[in-house]
Amino acid sequence: MNLSEQIDADLITAMKARNEVAKLTIRGIKKEMIEAKTAPGASGELSDDEILKIIVKLLKQRKDSATIYQEQNREDLAVTELAEAAVLESYLPKQLTTEELDDAIKAIIAQVGAQGPKDMGKVMGVASKQLAGKADGRVISETVKRLLNS
Repeated sequence: MNLSEQIDADLITAMKARNEVAKLTIRGIKKEMIEAKTAPGASGELSDDEILKIIVKLLKQRKDSATIYQEQNREDLAVTELAEAAVLESYLPKQLTTEELDDAIKAIIAQVGAQGPKDMGKVMGVASKQLAGKADGRVISETVKRLLNS
């Protein structure tokens, strides 16, 4: 079962269970998928990788919104955003631990032949593609920077 089929099945399950948070979150994913499929120049089909990019984008939006709501003492709104973020996270692959991320980035650094901080762009280009959905972009960037400076 591909990711699109899984999302469709989960939407039906959420509707039957009357789980409003899951239902609204999954409908949001489907809306973004339809927009991506019908965008100018799109092929009309989405791969699992493209769907994962959409989910990562939506997850980042939810986490950023929750942070802002918490700063403004709006815990009621923050709780909703975090609940939606949990639904989105269920579609992502298992996140890498710090050690696994370090090892993966060290391998990428060796693969591209990076020598120091000036090669960060080369490493980030490969790391962003290989580790998409497995680690947060900000964490990848910080790890690359730390490893290239050492």
